[in-house]
Amino acid sequence: MPDIFETIMHRCSIRRFEPKQIEETALQQILQAGLYAPCAGGRQGVIFAVCQDKEVNERLGKIKRANSNPRMATATSFVSRERPSIADDPKLTNAFYDAPTVITLFAPKNFLFSVDDCAVAAENMMLAADALGIGSCYIGQGWPAFADPYGQEILRQWNIPADHYAVMQLLLGYAKEGDKHPTPKPRKEGRVIRMGGAAK
Repeated sequence: MPDIFETIMHRCSIRRFEPKQIEETALQQILQAGLYAPCAGGRQGVIFAVCQDKEVNERLGKIKRANSNPRMATATSFVSRERPSIADDPKLTNAFYDAPTVITLFAPKNFLFSVDDCAVAAENMMLAADALGIGSCYIGQGWPAFADPYGQEILRQWNIPADHYAVMQLLLGYAKEGDKHPTPKPRKEGRVIRMGGAAK
């Protein structure tokens, strides 16, 4: 297992995946990392719905894509030139980028910290995935994937409580063979503000 700081600095979002499924042992470790993430009040309200059904993932990914604005990017405002997102490229029709494993994180609709709880759980899982040699990508605004009758039927099949909603999706899979791991960009200066206690 690599050093935690090495993992933090190495991890990046992967949007091009091999069709090969990740190993069950690795999946369980990644889920464990999510289950042990901080949560407001110790409530443990996040539900992790793991889907490895290619047909379901593709259909939900296309529903989500259809409910997204296909022209969000501009010449000066975009997510990534190296690894275009659906915000950048209207030709991308699957919001899940054909990832073999998609984990949707559901949380209570009327809880103040639902998004926060899901975000920290996702970060734990992304770091665990990177340490295990598995690529990941955080996909925000999870609910549009279920915004049609098919999506609603999937929610019923998964027994998602009516008082929960899809906050986000986490994509997992192996980076496409021969696809270069992105080099971390230099960190921008001036992002840390420090008051008192300066090192001597």
